[in-house]
Amino acid sequence: MLSWIDGRPAQQVPLTDRGLAYGDGLFETIAVRAGRMPLLARHLARLCEGCARLALPLERPLIEDELQRFARELGQGVVKLILTRGDGLRGYGAPQPTHPRRILTGNPPPAYPPAHRQQGITLYPCQTRLAHQPRLAGLKHLNRLEQVLARSEWQDSRYAEGLMRDMRGRVIEGVFSNLFLVRAGVLLTADLRRCGVAGTLRAELLVRAAAAGIAVQVRDLSLQDLRCADEVFMCNSLYGIWPVIAWQAQRWEVGPLTRTLQTLIADLLDEPA
Repeated sequence: MLSWIDGRPAQQVPLTDRGLAYGDGLFETIAVRAGRMPLLARHLARLCEGCARLALPLERPLIEDELQRFARELGQGVVKLILTRGDGLRGYGAPQPTHPRRILTGNPPPAYPPAHRQQGITLYPCQTRLAHQPRLAGLKHLNRLEQVLARSEWQDSRYAEGLMRDMRGRVIEGVFSNLFLVRAGVLLTADLRRCGVAGTLRAELLVRAAAAGIAVQVRDLSLQDLRCADEVFMCNSLYGIWPVIAWQAQRWEVGPLTRTLQTLIADLLDEPA
């Protein structure tokens, strides 16, 4: 595994790092294709938003330069950027001044079955609920225990993803994906101001769909919205779009708008349009 810490090859982090002790930091998981990162601008925008909310100093030009050099060296695969608040003493209070730590790791591309994209997937009905915390909603912060608990609920390979809801039962997202519904030609996705992760491909899809003349709505989604949907799909910057064909007793066909959107983002994934 290729890894850098603060711009240099390394594989060890001090025990005093606040990312380890408190989850005090952010991360981005970035697809690299032929040395390029097609959604880099969106990843950096979300990172900047997270740093602003956590009062975490960010040297964007430095991080962008390191990412570009790291991606060229990796060539193909996945870069994970972790930005922690750096070292600190015992206690929650942040050290002053703060010296963030930059961690980059590179791995081969994930081997997702082509059938997920072509034929669709079945969602597992997760019982773990997402807590409301507006100050963290939308971010890729280092506290991922809700997702860890949700993913531990199933081992059956029939399920490629799980559906997660919030404390009031609203439909929010997958364990590692964003959720979209199609109803009467309108593209729907959940409002993530209370909880959930605002994915980079989700953001790109909203823009590209609107530019293509597709009606888009970001709003609260209920189980009834899910049951009444004409089409359902999940999206993620690593795998693209997976149509959903089943959740509990509900069944859907892979719909035309899902196929259209797969074509609209083919350039990001090096896939045939």
